[in-house]
Amino acid sequence: MKEKIFDKAPEIIKEFLGYMQTIKGKSPKTVEEYYIDLRTFFRYIKKRKGIIKEDVPFEEIEIDDIDIDIIRPIQLIDVFEYMNYLMTERGNHAAARSRKVSSLRAFFKYLTNKTGKLDNNPLEELETPKLKKALPKFLTLEQSKELLESVKRCNGKNMVRDYCILTILLNCGLRLSELVGININDIHENGTLKVTGKGNKERMIYLNDACKCAIENYRKIRPSEGVLDKNALFISRNNRRISPKTVQHLVNEYLSAAGLGGQGYSVHKLRHTAATLMYQYGNVDIRILKDILGHENLGTTEIYTHLSNKQVEEAVKMNPLSNMKI
Repeated sequence: MKEKIFDKAPEIIKEFLGYMQTIKGKSPKTVEEYYIDLRTFFRYIKKRKGIIKEDVPFEEIEIDDIDIDIIRPIQLIDVFEYMNYLMTERGNHAAARSRKVSSLRAFFKYLTNKTGKLDNNPLEELETPKLKKALPKFLTLEQSKELLESVKRCNGKNMVRDYCILTILLNCGLRLSELVGININDIHENGTLKVTGKGNKERMIYLNDACKCAIENYRKIRPSEGVLDKNALFISRNNRRISPKTVQHLVNEYLSAAGLGGQGYSVHKLRHTAATLMYQYGNVDIRILKDILGHENLGTTEIYTHLSNKQVEEAVKMNPLSNMKI
């Protein structure tokens, strides 16, 4: 955990964060989000309960004195009012409020079921805000091909590496953290790639011919001298493991070169693209797609079962009444 961020966290929250990271296997980023969510909640509680002076700015409210005596009186109605505060005062949309609900539920469940510091969980009946299921934004097959071609046209110093990165993203649907975390020994001779996803969960992905070829070409020119992380597959110009920020930058550069800049596409949208292309063109079963993407719940994967506009058009044309005219 990042000590500077958690320096002023109360002991009861530090214990929870340690449990989430070491026992539950949550990533440091996720643990940090838990802390930020809990800090916001307890700042609200202290202000609402009059535990601090009225003139103290919200963002300056310290929570290092939070203990079980302050937590025990909290009821479900307090959280309902907190959710209303988040929406009306802080402008948090449903997705942000949903994450904060998850953080609170995990914390109070820990206090009740794991430590016994609470006899009853006041948030047991707390529901998650309903999220609008928006269709994921993705590149079409033609746009995906154009993106890969843009790398060839640029023909820069890192062309082979960048082409390999985009090929893996578009074919395997990896998360950004999974891509930068690939080690050389994660690539096996049988054509599989070991990926470490959320919660340090590992899964195997079968590489297609495009990925195998791109990886082979890159490994021929991958730097070897002076490399600081000799295990990392993708190396930056500073001879370090490539960073998420660098990958985001190069993806944006090639999107612009392909005439796709400024349209809301990103590294994560390439993950959506891979999933959509596999589902639409590969007739991939939704349960198999779930395993490829490393989703914990099938419901998360079901968003990729949306139909393209072309498919909708063809379905309407296939209606047996489509030729009936006056």
